[in-house]
Amino acid sequence: MKGIVKSYKAGGAVSQYRIVKFGTDDKTVIQATATGDAQIGVCCQPGGSTTGQRVDITRTGIEEVEYGGNVTRGDLLTSDAQGRAVSVTRHTHAETGTTTGAASAVRIIGTAEMSGAVGDIGQVLLSPGAA
Repeated sequence: MKGIVKSYKAGGAVSQYRIVKFGTDDKTVIQATATGDAQIGVCCQPGGSTTGQRVDITRTGIEEVEYGGNVTRGDLLTSDAQGRAVSVTRHTHAETGTTTGAASAVRIIGTAEMSGAVGDIGQVLLSPGAA
């Protein structure tokens, strides 16, 4: 169930099913490469795009995304170094049992709608934010 799809200029190679962030200006996107990147959506352009071409990015709704590791439905997802979706690592405090975020700021793209493994095309409910 796609929501808002917006067209941008690719600031580099952007593969289909990969998480993106803004590039050097307001009209450009590049693939996300780190958990701290301000992730804005997922490339839904069949075949992806090359530098300077237009690329469609799903900004809201449910979108297909490539997994970069084992994911369980309900996990918060972020980007790995290749723009693939991976589960956010959470830490449990030994004394209180409370769950806290990772040691450094982690930006999320949304919540996994289905379980899968590295290389699988899964689904994410897009809700960018921070964990």
